[in-house]
Amino acid sequence: MSYQIAFTNSAEKVIKKWKKSNPEAIKKLIKLLKELEEHPRTGTGHPEPLKKGNSITYSRRLTAKDRMIYDIYDETVLVLILRLEGHYDDK
Repeated sequence: MSYQIAFTNSAEKVIKKWKKSNPEAIKKLIKLLKELEEHPRTGTGHPEPLKKGNSITYSRRLTAKDRMIYDIYDETVLVLILRLEGHYDDK
């Protein structure tokens, strides 16, 4: 079973920005997206459910300061990328 990957508008904006300014983060993101398709709860980047989130919201490290926050929908076999920049409550 392979999950489909979708992005919020804010996550898409970060990807566009990173394509111009942060090639290392884009490389890491591409690698993690391939993993998410097969196993969104395990793998690189220390995936973990968010403590204050519900049981579908997870986080993975992209860089020292950036995290990928995403929801896993098993019933529709979808992973929705919510945020890519910052770390939880960073502004």
